[in-house]
Amino acid sequence: MRKISSLLLAAAFFLLFLNPSLLAQKVEEINGVQIIHNGQKGQWEKKSQVSVKLVQTIGDIEAEEENLAFYLPSDVAIDNESNIYILDTGNHRLQKFNAQGQFMASIGHKGQGPGEFYFPTSVDVDPDGFLYISDPNNQRIQILKPDGKEFKTIRLIKEPMGPIRLLKKGVLAMSSGGSTISFMPGSWEEENKLPKLIKIINLEGDVLKRFGDAFDYKNILLNKVGNSFNFDVDLEGNVYLAFHHQNRIEQYSPEGKLLWRADRKLPYSTDPPKNKGKMEAKGGNRLIQMPQMNRCSNGIAVDGKGRIWVVGLKRQIRQKERVDTAVRAMISESGEKTLSFSLKGNTDLQTTDMYQLEIYSHEGILLGKIQLNHFVDGIRLKKNKLYLIDKNRGAKIYIYQILEN
Repeated sequence: MRKISSLLLAAAFFLLFLNPSLLAQKVEEINGVQIIHNGQKGQWEKKSQVSVKLVQTIGDIEAEEENLAFYLPSDVAIDNESNIYILDTGNHRLQKFNAQGQFMASIGHKGQGPGEFYFPTSVDVDPDGFLYISDPNNQRIQILKPDGKEFKTIRLIKEPMGPIRLLKKGVLAMSSGGSTISFMPGSWEEENKLPKLIKIINLEGDVLKRFGDAFDYKNILLNKVGNSFNFDVDLEGNVYLAFHHQNRIEQYSPEGKLLWRADRKLPYSTDPPKNKGKMEAKGGNRLIQMPQMNRCSNGIAVDGKGRIWVVGLKRQIRQKERVDTAVRAMISESGEKTLSFSLKGNTDLQTTDMYQLEIYSHEGILLGKIQLNHFVDGIRLKKNKLYLIDKNRGAKIYIYQILEN
């Protein structure tokens, strides 16, 4: 036994000698869960095994062509024929482009009827080309045929809604919601307990399971903002979370078991702020000032090799770069709901050195980083292409090709 232990120890030292960057990670196990503490530099410190090349952009805040003039584009989906669907949230529509970025069709418009949306939040597409749109302000998920016509509506009257991702045929993963306050009954501001972060639902709207624990900041608005996250799923049905304001990346099994949690060394704090925001109700109006928290991620996607791509921040935003979203919610005496969004800040500025792509192994080990030169509010990935969303400034989609070095 001592001989075997000595051999294992010698092998470990040999591996560290060959790859000193392994020293940047510390792995521990707590209650059966792997906890990975990554350093600032990854295993590819000396030579990155991947790079990205910008191949095209779609849309622009100054576009004269109406079909390219997006407002608050929030998500992207790509079908098996490489057609690109851009969820143009502020215009209540889904814009379809071919692989070359040529406009093909506009699907939907503002409303409550079949094929209509009201500030939809996310989109996904199945292998048969059916489109799944999360439309929380209409309290439903709409499933559309490949031609954009209605196929099925999943109504979720009692469930707070968030972005969705397809797990397998007939099964969806849905997050607990974004950072804005919902009209939904049972939403965070009306609950004393924190909901689970992810729920798995079928096409009838039945919740099959819930999992993922939120962190309790002991404040309604801090809980809402501090627990906001992006998520993605892989081909095996594992679910990955990257939190916006917590130094926390997680992998869950298809059964909802937490497999590992990873963090990384950051040059800024993620402690909660002293200003906890405020919420006021006047008549049918609800005025909300969200707390400002340091941010450490803006999206997550998983590639076919099991690598995890996180949009990270190497520094915090400067005042001259800030663009804030003001949300106004109103409920009339008849119960009619009205939402409006407006942007305040320097929307003309589209370049920055703030963002980077952080690439992790399937086990949560930081592999490397790739510097970006523009703003990023979301990420999708399909085959060897990255789709980065600039929602609030350029109102465009950057498409990168992944190159294996």
